[in-house]
Parts: sequence; structure tokens; C-alpha cells
Amino acid sequence: MYQAGVIDKYFKLRYLFFKWRCSLTLVNKISLSLTMACFTGLLAQIYIPLPFTPVPITGQVLGVLLSGVICGGVFGAFSQIIYVGLGLVGIPWAAGGQTISFISPTSGYFLGFILASFLIGRYTDRYIWARKFFPQVWLMMFGVGIIYFCGAVVLSLVIKSGFYETMLKGVIPFIIVDLIKACISAGLSFSILPKASYNGERDKWKYTQQRY
Repeated sequence: MYQAGVIDKYFKLRYLFFKWRCSLTLVNKISLSLTMACFTGLLAQIYIPLPFTPVPITGQVLGVLLSGVICGGVFGAFSQIIYVGLGLVGIPWAAGGQTISFISPTSGYFLGFILASFLIGRYTDRYIWARKFFPQVWLMMFGVGIIYFCGAVVLSLVIKSGFYETMLKGVIPFIIVDLIKACISAGLSFSILPKASYNGERDKWKYTQQRY
């Protein structure tokens, strides 16, 4: 009975978290977005430069993937707009304490951050099935794929590289690490997201028996 009570309380807490997040005022949503931008910037300081590519391995992708879950689609994207925008005006919180440039080998990845966060948050908000663990893994991997696509396109234009060189410098070295980040993000998001309807989800009719 005690264990059942603890589990029920945990389910209720994650439902209340989602309810809290959805009912925030505009000012509080912006504040939450700023918090996730700072979290992304903090994780960006975890980085490993690679000698054969201008793109380093960093921890910031974890912050990007979680921002959509924590803030929702629109404000998750806004958190990354804050992160990129403040980096562009001189805040040194990109990888290794650097600022962000409009045109650089890594510019496309920052665009991908915004799009990935938006889509992850959008699907997580609209579909209850997307809050389960394996759908979250696939959703996070899809977000990583968006980051790769945007990053690779701009990287190829900036360094004038062909397909093979672009993949070698901008995608392949990061796949294993980013898959691990995707699984970590999915595990964290699965643990805090309710499996019951609250905010008018499109598939809520399938989950009418779910309390939390």
C-alpha cells in the first residue's frame, strides 16, 4: 500500500508540473525560457574540440532537446532564440566560452537548435503517445537529425565541402554521443511528463482512463 501511494503521488506530481507549465503567465513563460537558455549555455561549457573539424562535441544539445519538453514548442524555441541571440550580441556562452557568429561553420547548428526545440515541444504537447519512453527517444533522435541537417548544410557552404567531407566533419563524429544524449533526454522527459490529458491533446480520447 505504501509503495502504491508513493507511485500515485509521483504520477500526480508530474501531472501537476505539466499543469503548472501550461498555465504560466506570459512573463513566467519568458522567465522559464530564459532559464532553459542559461541551462543550454551552461551545458555548452562541456565540450571536446576535435582536431579534424571546426565543430566540437558539446553538452548543449541536451539542453536543446529538453527545452521543448520543459517550455513547450513555442517557448522552447524561444529559449533557443534567447540563447542564440544573446550569443550573437556578445554573451560568451557558446561552446568553450565563445560568442556566436552569424556566419561560421557552426551557424547552422544553432538554427537547428531552434527548430528542434519547437518540434519536440509541439509533438509532446499535442500527443499523449509522444510522452512515452520510446516515442520520446524517436522524437529526440528526430530533433538531433534536424540539428544535423541544418548544421551540415551551412557547414558545407562555409567551408565549401562536398557531401562526404561534410558528413565526416559535421555529422558522423557526433552520432554516438548525440544518441546517448537523446536517450538521456527521453528518460528525463518520460519521467516528468504525464500520461493523461490536460491541455486538449489530439489523442486524448484514447487515454480517458488515465488519471495522471
